[in-house]
Amino acid sequence: MSAVAVRDLWKYYGDYPALREITFSAEQGTCLAVLGRNGAGKTTLLRILCGLSRAARGEIRILGRSARHPETRARVGILGHGIGIYDELSAMENLRLFARLYGLADIENSARHWLERTGLAHVRDGLVREFSRGMRQRLAVARAFLHAPEVLLLDEPFTALDDRAIAMLQDLLREALDRGATVLMSTHQLREALELATHVALISRGRLVHTGERTAEMLADPGWLYRHYGEA
Repeated sequence: MSAVAVRDLWKYYGDYPALREITFSAEQGTCLAVLGRNGAGKTTLLRILCGLSRAARGEIRILGRSARHPETRARVGILGHGIGIYDELSAMENLRLFARLYGLADIENSARHWLERTGLAHVRDGLVREFSRGMRQRLAVARAFLHAPEVLLLDEPFTALDDRAIAMLQDLLREALDRGATVLMSTHQLREALELATHVALISRGRLVHTGERTAEMLADPGWLYRHYGEA
């Protein structure tokens, strides 16, 4: 059974088909980089996979269940454009809250561990509204990884991160893959994505124009796939 399976997925905004006939799968322990230009449909796809938006038609199965099933939500980690943390809480309070929502047994140690892993232990009691954009993104990373999800759905995860934080996130993703998690990552930062990806999907104007294993050629020349499909 595939960790993520999508078949004949369509999404409309009014009469405009934002996604058309999208079909792909991702196996356990793989990393699929979802690539495409602005407006291609990447964020729309990730929102549907997260259960935050409904498709017009098609089928999605995540870990054998629908994307909106409560058990699916409990086994998925999400990082998107909206960050998903609370400005009026401290960093520690945010992670305590999400640890409770996920039913973690050791809330304090789990929250403390992920603040340390993301370099935020020194501001654990600081209010999030006072954080820089990069600090907020690191806290969102901590929230996404907090419950050891089996599937990670990441939309532009490297946004606002400096080089050190990008390396930290890449290490966390490698560790997740090593333990058998599945990663779907939408990003414009091709080199960082391709260093992690086992597979690549390219979306153009709502259609999936390429899907397959990441090749050495892609890694050596991250823009090759765009040029090959006329997306340069």
